[in-house]
Amino acid sequence: MKRIDLHLLGPLIALIGLFILGALLNPAFLAPANLSNVLARSAFIGLIAVGMTFVITQGGLDLSVGSMAAFLAGITIMAMNALVGVTGENWGTILLGMGVALAGGAMAGYVNGALITKARIEAFIVTLGTMGIFRSLVTWLADGGTLSLDSGLRSIYRPVYYGGIGWITWPIITFAIVAVLGEWVMRHTRFGRHVEAIGSNDRVARYSAVDVARVRLLTYVLLGTLVGLATILYVPRLGSASGSTGVLWELEAIAAVIIGGTALKGGRGRVWGTVVGVLILSMIDNILNLTDLVSPYLNGAIQGVIIVLAVVLQREKRAAE
Repeated sequence: MKRIDLHLLGPLIALIGLFILGALLNPAFLAPANLSNVLARSAFIGLIAVGMTFVITQGGLDLSVGSMAAFLAGITIMAMNALVGVTGENWGTILLGMGVALAGGAMAGYVNGALITKARIEAFIVTLGTMGIFRSLVTWLADGGTLSLDSGLRSIYRPVYYGGIGWITWPIITFAIVAVLGEWVMRHTRFGRHVEAIGSNDRVARYSAVDVARVRLLTYVLLGTLVGLATILYVPRLGSASGSTGVLWELEAIAAVIIGGTALKGGRGRVWGTVVGVLILSMIDNILNLTDLVSPYLNGAIQGVIIVLAVVLQREKRAAE
């Protein structure tokens, strides 16, 4: 009889347990509006975490995604506000702003990837540096305050976050589509196989004719593009950006990837596990807000404990193998 792999199913079992716990502690947890809010909140981090799964699977890391999101939100708002005088308050201006966010994200990811693969600087150092650069740039652009979207454009743009099909909003639908595509790319394409091969042993992958530098660079470009997509969905929520936008998003994205079972040292990636990890983190946050069991201010501490436990479990599994 085949044994159940608790390391594989553990995150899913934990998610089901949290769902039951939330329902028992507060009936409001199961309200469609609450579940929609939890899933929409998950979508921003989830989109970034899907890209982070590819980066970590190939053995890399990106600490700049939270600051990058703030910077992209800032330049997207500035671009749309500048275009209003030329193209007017309409969807054409918003689509151009979306293009700025996606192109900016891809370019930011390319810069990170190029410094890592071509200049051969450690990923930790590169993204630690760009984290500070992006955060400083958006604070400078906002002159220490807040960049606000034109009020007319904001009214037109709002349905991108608040609209959808029934109570399932567009951020949730977008996250679901990206997660399915990400899992398919990881499992069924040459790019996904190369990402895992490089994370397992980059020297062997190089001897097997895999273009290691190119694949690594593409994972950072993919991550940057998904940060841009998350920004597109985030801007209509508040219609503003500042130096405090996206704080600790990098921690949540990395935590979701590790909780979902992707190996921190690379070589094994699970996009579906990352989705479960994102939902676990959002559900913990929501349960803490709905109950008085533990102060919501301790959410960061709880996330930290979960990350440490997940890494310990990964180490035990490797030792057992």
